[in-house]
Amino acid sequence: MTKYKKPELLAPAGSLEKLKIAFQYGADAVYFGGQSFSLRAAAQNFSYEEMAEGVKIAKEYGKKMYCTVNIMPRNSDLEKLAEHLKKLEEVGIDAVLVSDLGVFSLVQKYTKLPIHISTQANTVNYEACNMWHKMGAERVVLGRECSLKDIIEVRENIPEDLELEVFVHGAMCISYSGRCLLSSYMAGRDSNRGACAQSCRWKYSLVEEKRPNEYFPIEEDQYGTYIMNSKDLCMIEHIPELMQAGISSLKIEGRNKSEYYVAIVVNAYRKAIDLYYADPENYKLPKYLLDEMYKVAHRRYHTGFFFNEPMEEGLIYDTNNHVREYDVVALVLDYDKETGLATCRQRNKFVKGDIVEILSPEITGEPFTVDELYREDGELIEGCPHPGMICKVKVPFALERNSFIRKELI
Repeated sequence: MTKYKKPELLAPAGSLEKLKIAFQYGADAVYFGGQSFSLRAAAQNFSYEEMAEGVKIAKEYGKKMYCTVNIMPRNSDLEKLAEHLKKLEEVGIDAVLVSDLGVFSLVQKYTKLPIHISTQANTVNYEACNMWHKMGAERVVLGRECSLKDIIEVRENIPEDLELEVFVHGAMCISYSGRCLLSSYMAGRDSNRGACAQSCRWKYSLVEEKRPNEYFPIEEDQYGTYIMNSKDLCMIEHIPELMQAGISSLKIEGRNKSEYYVAIVVNAYRKAIDLYYADPENYKLPKYLLDEMYKVAHRRYHTGFFFNEPMEEGLIYDTNNHVREYDVVALVLDYDKETGLATCRQRNKFVKGDIVEILSPEITGEPFTVDELYREDGELIEGCPHPGMICKVKVPFALERNSFIRKELI
């Protein structure tokens, strides 16, 4: 039995809709960005009105919301940043994530908001954690470079009331906790201000300066090579080790990813964590939960730095594409218990006779055959070919709003 209390499951929320889905599928808290000062400029992000709505939803369900203010600001950002922080406090969020000492100072100067130290601060030792705590931080998000041994050692050498947050799933960055200038040099897009072009995922060859148009593969391989293309992190097979390390919050990466990604990953980790705490001595990860990790678009998985310093086995050399074995064909908007019809918004083409599966907070991977399919007006149809069309599907079990219907790609 672990001596630590059950950790928070922290999900990404790139939009208000993703926030709702994260809470519905079992997240205890979400992290999100405003429309400025966040390191995910490409995400939809939140207006102040959407933040207020999110706070209302969170409080209703006893959940929490953390706003990322983790850019490395320039002088020109500071005045607007102070106003942004005051607004965040007015809205009622639960904490801000910061990585810059100047931002830390502004938070304390203008608000009483709790402060979490972002992974961008590169905190990888207990002395740094203790210093942040002394300055007033409530939580530190450790750098992805920390091993499980490092995390345990940090926990043993910091105050009990200082929380530790650790990434357990999602994309990994080849740079040191995300601090990188590659994108700035190659694409004019500053990764430290939220505009990373992911230059590390590009395909590279060698060019000799006197032969500018001749490209030589760095490895002899018909695909070329991607020398900085990290595998995705996946720690769902190591729930017991995570539970026993004294981590306060298990964090899922992915504010730029889809609603389905948020649902499937949060759902799997939620169920795995709850199963462990129900019976720690006899816990074993059910196969169907591990299988779920392969039913969402992903790069090949790895355990990052948790158990060893990843070398060549932590990179993907032959492609920068995601592995995708399933398509979401529809999102459930409503379900009529009397007729058994689910009103859906189509995402990808599906037809009568297809074998599909359900993902909902209560149902994971349950298959059924599409026997009856209707237009929104009730007309019987053979298939749903038009993106975004509203249709009705006969489903043999009751569903919640925001359930997903998916189909295996053959």
